[in-house]
Amino acid sequence: MEKVRVNLKKTEDRSYEILIGEDILKKIPLDLKNKKTVHSYVIISDSNVASLYGQKLLKGLTNSGLNSHLISFPAGEVHKDRDTKARIEDEMSKLKIGRDSCVIALGGGVVGDVAGFVAATYNRGIPYIQVPTTLVACVDSSIGGKAAVDTPYGKNLIGAFYQPWRVYIDVNTLRTLHEKEIREGLAEVIKYGVIKDKNLFEYLEKNIDHIFSFNTDALIHIIKRGCEIKGQVVELDEKESNLRKILNFGHTIGHAIENISDYKISHGEAISMGMVTEGKIALELGFWKLDGYERLVSLFNKTGLPTKPPHSLDLSRMINAMKLDKKARQRRIEMVLPRKIGAMVEVDGSYGIKIEEGLIRSILESS
Repeated sequence: MEKVRVNLKKTEDRSYEILIGEDILKKIPLDLKNKKTVHSYVIISDSNVASLYGQKLLKGLTNSGLNSHLISFPAGEVHKDRDTKARIEDEMSKLKIGRDSCVIALGGGVVGDVAGFVAATYNRGIPYIQVPTTLVACVDSSIGGKAAVDTPYGKNLIGAFYQPWRVYIDVNTLRTLHEKEIREGLAEVIKYGVIKDKNLFEYLEKNIDHIFSFNTDALIHIIKRGCEIKGQVVELDEKESNLRKILNFGHTIGHAIENISDYKISHGEAISMGMVTEGKIALELGFWKLDGYERLVSLFNKTGLPTKPPHSLDLSRMINAMKLDKKARQRRIEMVLPRKIGAMVEVDGSYGIKIEEGLIRSILESS
């Protein structure tokens, strides 16, 4: 079993461990049995994961003498909204869940976001644990304490920074995923290589086949490295005042694509399109060299991820969605851009680069 520690001790100690390995799910009940301050556990999951792992985890917790409940909601990004959050909170109230309880987020990024936001606000905040079951959630959304829901106006517009108590990553849960879902998770791992670690990028270039064949060592390697990179960034900039913005490479355009496609385009696919398009903007502005851009496109092609937004998407709607992005200031679109594989552009001490609307439109029209 591998461990990664996220150290957050500025005002109070909110540090936590990320445990990565095989059969971790079976070990959770015994691990939690020793946490005497928790009266009850609430597993929050979606309809898909609840049937795969929710009942097993509930049984394991109950058999360990832990007061436990399972609440599920329909699977899919379209259900990551305020209504779902309210229904879960009402169900928890009916169960008389108190402040001495703990939420367990069991599922992918949607579950982690909704459950984390519920934990952040229920009774003004109760502890929560992340148990991610998709590659995207393992390497990205389960770490760092961002929790949010979508609105008709944009993705993750209402939420909170709220760190988990612990993260349990069982790589065996990835074996139930379709290859498409592994592919989408790789978009976030590729992002880490671009923004922070050229060695990880090179590892992916050489080992994509091992990852798609579910080689355990390869999966643990990329998950651990992704967790380390995100953890290091979060330790230095928890509330995204500057450095943490680099984690949003590809997300300004990617989130806009997700939003205006009504989430018919998945997160991983949208982010891959976003990274290539934002990479092309960096190329156009002279920040990035052609070799780095071509390596990025080549790696996405190897993984089978798309590199160009569909021409059917309305450019004006896409640009308006970017203006609602959380990095935007005074409705000016801001992006983080690469200068080479493993490093991002920094101008006057800031990673956020204001990008003219005309340039974005031109690049998208030529894609």
